[in-house]
Amino acid sequence: MLDTAPHDHPQDDPSNSQGIGRTAGVFRLTVCFIALVIVTFVAVEGWRAWRDYQDAFAQAYDSVMNLSQATAQNAEDAVRQVDVMTGALAERVEGDGLAKLDVPRIHTLMVEQAKLMPQLHGLFIYDAQGRWVVTDKSATPAGVNNADRDYFIYHRTHLDRHVRIGKVITSRSTGDLIIPVSRRLNNPDGSFAGVLLGTIKVSYFVDYYGDFKIDGKGALVLTLRTGEILARRPFTPGITDQSIAQGEIFQRYLPTSGSGVAEVQAVVDGTYRIYGYRALTSYPLIVEAGISRDSVVGPWRHGVTKTAVVLLVLIAGLVGFGFILLHQLRRRMRVENELRRAHEVMQEMALTDSLTGLGNRRKLDMLLPQEINRARRQGYAIALIMLDVDYFKRFNDRYGHSVGDDCLRRVAGAIAQTLKRPADLAIRYGGEEFTVLLPDTTSTGASLMASEILAAISALGIEHSDHPLGVVTASAGIAASLPKSDEITPAGMIKAADAFLYMAKNNGRNRWYSPMGNSALEALMESRPPA
Repeated sequence: MLDTAPHDHPQDDPSNSQGIGRTAGVFRLTVCFIALVIVTFVAVEGWRAWRDYQDAFAQAYDSVMNLSQATAQNAEDAVRQVDVMTGALAERVEGDGLAKLDVPRIHTLMVEQAKLMPQLHGLFIYDAQGRWVVTDKSATPAGVNNADRDYFIYHRTHLDRHVRIGKVITSRSTGDLIIPVSRRLNNPDGSFAGVLLGTIKVSYFVDYYGDFKIDGKGALVLTLRTGEILARRPFTPGITDQSIAQGEIFQRYLPTSGSGVAEVQAVVDGTYRIYGYRALTSYPLIVEAGISRDSVVGPWRHGVTKTAVVLLVLIAGLVGFGFILLHQLRRRMRVENELRRAHEVMQEMALTDSLTGLGNRRKLDMLLPQEINRARRQGYAIALIMLDVDYFKRFNDRYGHSVGDDCLRRVAGAIAQTLKRPADLAIRYGGEEFTVLLPDTTSTGASLMASEILAAISALGIEHSDHPLGVVTASAGIAASLPKSDEITPAGMIKAADAFLYMAKNNGRNRWYSPMGNSALEALMESRPPA
């Protein structure tokens, strides 16, 4: 039976297809390579930027810790010197008694001691009523009394003998800002005898802090444990009247750790800084050394920006190179496609009969073995029809070769229009002979197709006065087989179809013959000999 399923068999040149495939593969690999390089660049630079970010903060943490340690050591040394000196002086004063005190000798001693300590503003002794007894200064202000000072009130009301560090006050003798370091003086019976005071210049710490190289938004702070500011860089008027007791370091960090690093917003100016903080072990003092977060992130950001610019330039160059390369590849692909199409056209032309537009014998020689092998693999039948225009030599002799060529074109058109499936192939075998290849078609289906083709040719009504019927007809021979072994060959099928064709011609023409029998058409010219 005649199978109606389509069978398309493209005949692209394998080498050409492989070349196009290789070019397309190179195109894809190039795109992937460029993308991979860009991703790698971005990933490496991103990782390096993140590493530099972490390193910048690690270095900042080390810097503020070192700064806090240095400033804490300086504060402790400055206070300890005054503490030791005032302790020794207090012992001598209490031993002699304030009533028997040798004021000139003590004054000289105070002057000598003051020369040894650059941080010292002054040394003072007050009696139980707050009157000035002796000082290192060259003159004592008349009528001045310090009984109203916080340190004096504290020592008068507290029995402890430890040195006390007070809030910043303004000196009544010089007008300078000073930090009072005081201790209680007792009479032999333990009653309150007065106060021994040593004062440290606030400017000493401000000048010391000014020697450190920190960013413009950095800060160095010395405070009491209660949060009152004693000294600060940068120093501004009224800064010593402020307290940072409500800051995060005092509220959150110091209760759990005496030293460390914290990223917080400053209470005084609202700047975000990385602070190293430390509580002194010997005295109730806190130091904070901070550098602004911008000073850490800024250089890193600047470096990242430069790197990003360089990276963008590299990526732009790589992308530009990639576009040029891909453009060339696309151009090559277009050329190869054009060559492939030209090759296909040339191949089709090489396999096409120029007169009729049907396939030529070379095409049959190429496709018939493929179809036999396919039929053998898939287990279906294959059929081949050989056709020959009846009495064509007579037609040419009477009407001429030009009319003969036109006749062959019309016959070829009738054959092609009769075929129903894309896989069915019409061939001009040579001269007035034609071949029809029918894949997946049994002998019965091929016989029906042969009948339709012969009828279509007769229906053309081409005048042929030397033909018994007066019009052009054709005869056909059919070879059909179900290939199951190597016995069926292209040459064998052609030979079989050709044999049946001559049986049809010898038995009257305008008919077909096959292994199943003849066409049963009336043999109008059966009595005439073959041409």
